[in-house]
Amino acid sequence: MATRTQPVLESWLVALLAIDGKEYVYRVYAPCDALPGDLFWSAFHAHDDSLLPRALDSFDTAEIWRLRD
Repeated sequence: MATRTQPVLESWLVALLAIDGKEYVYRVYAPCDALPGDLFWSAFHAHDDSLLPRALDSFDTAEIWRLRD
């Protein structure tokens, strides 16, 4: 029986600006070669599903960085 290897997921932080002027930071688990746009949308949808004030949907206002050991 063949086994499928799972991709190694990294921890990313994505900071989103919201209409209340605050910055909300989300941890996103994704492969090390994840596209910045995919990281942004993952965090944006997590924020959008919450009761917090609406986040700006502008990719250019987001900050994205990878957590390293």
